[in-house]
Parts: sequence; structure tokens; C-alpha cells
Amino acid sequence: MSSPSVTAARVPPPVVPRRLALRRGRAALLAAAGALAGFVALFAYVRAERTAEIDVAFTLRLQARRHRSLALLMRAASWPGFPPQSRLIPPLIMAGLWLLQLRLEAGFQLLAWGTAGLSTAIKGLVRRPRPLAEQVRVVIAPLGGSSFPSGHVITYVGTYGFAAYLAYSHLRPAAARRLTVAGLLLLIGLVGPSRVYQGHHWPTDVTASYLLGLSYLLGLTVLYRRVRTKTVVKG
Repeated sequence: MSSPSVTAARVPPPVVPRRLALRRGRAALLAAAGALAGFVALFAYVRAERTAEIDVAFTLRLQARRHRSLALLMRAASWPGFPPQSRLIPPLIMAGLWLLQLRLEAGFQLLAWGTAGLSTAIKGLVRRPRPLAEQVRVVIAPLGGSSFPSGHVITYVGTYGFAAYLAYSHLRPAAARRLTVAGLLLLIGLVGPSRVYQGHHWPTDVTASYLLGLSYLLGLTVLYRRVRTKTVVKG
């Protein structure tokens, strides 16, 4: 006998009325455009080197909170974003969706992981130096590449953000759905502060990644809903 969550995962989400779906899609696209505009503005400020003072001040203020429990929490939030786990967890999510016969969702989850490639491309363009120990406290970690944007943050927003959206749309029962979505959103919310707390990124790196990642995620969910609706109608 299949578990309730697995059984429900094979059932397509209900198709909302077309008018409501279009209204939600337009709202999501407007929000995506706003987030993208915010990223572009912040990108320009960083390239003009006009954020150094606020970056250092905010980082030192956050790092002044030196509690063992906080340090452990920040380390745990960043852990999934380091290799090898960063290269294993997203494919495992896709494999799980595929095994649950959610083939379309597995494909879109792969597209959500594309934020990692987007981060790499922008890093190569900006080449912003990472924080130095002379400026702030830096925790030793296997780091490389540019500081802008934060690869952890943008990848989390894309990968775990879309996973949260799928859990909200498909997972049953309600208690499991709420717990899964809350856990994924908490991870996304904590990773940004963790990157600054550990001294691996500047606050503007993190903020830019949240903005660009959100824009990408919202656009992807709109595309997914449209494709899913057509698939359900044809089926």
C-alpha cells in the first residue's frame, strides 16, 4: 500500500479558472520584473564600488553576535551549498520526482538548478574580491571565484524555492506539506545571513542573489503553471 504523500504526489494539482490563473501569472511576472530591476540597480552600485562602507559596517555588526549556537546554525545553513553535497542534493531531488512519476516537475527542477550556472556566469563578469580577514572575520572554507553574487544564495532560491513550490502544490497530507515548505523556506532565509556571518560574502552579494534568484524563480513558476495546465487539459 502506497503512503499518502506518494499517492497524492501522482495526482495533478487542481487547475484553477483561467482568469484567476492569468491574474496570478501577471502578478508573478510583475514581481519578477521588480526583483530583476532591483538586482540591476544593485549590480550598478557594486560595479561603481559605492557599497564598500555599508558592506563592512553591516558585516561587522552581524559578526559581533558571537554565540556558539548561532555559529552552528550559520554553518548548518551553508553546508548544503558546498561540494560535494551541492552537486548531490539537487540531482537527488530530481530523481525522487522522477520516481514519483512527476516527470515534468523533475525537468523543471533541473531548470531551477540552473541558477547555479547563472551565478557562475555573473561571477566571471564581475570578479569582485571576497572579504579579507583584515576587513572582517572570515571562516576558512573551500571557496573560489568572485564574491558577487553569492552562489549559495541564488542556488538555494532556485533549487529549494522551486522544491518548496512543488511541495506546496503536490504534497499531502497537509501537515507534511506545511512542514516541508516551512523547512525549505527557512533554509533559504538563513543561507543569506550565514554567508555574511562566515565572512564569505558581502551583504550586497547576498541581497543581489536574493533579488535575481527570486526573479528567476517567479518566472519559472509561471512557465511551469502554463505548461502544466496545457498538459492536464490535453490529458
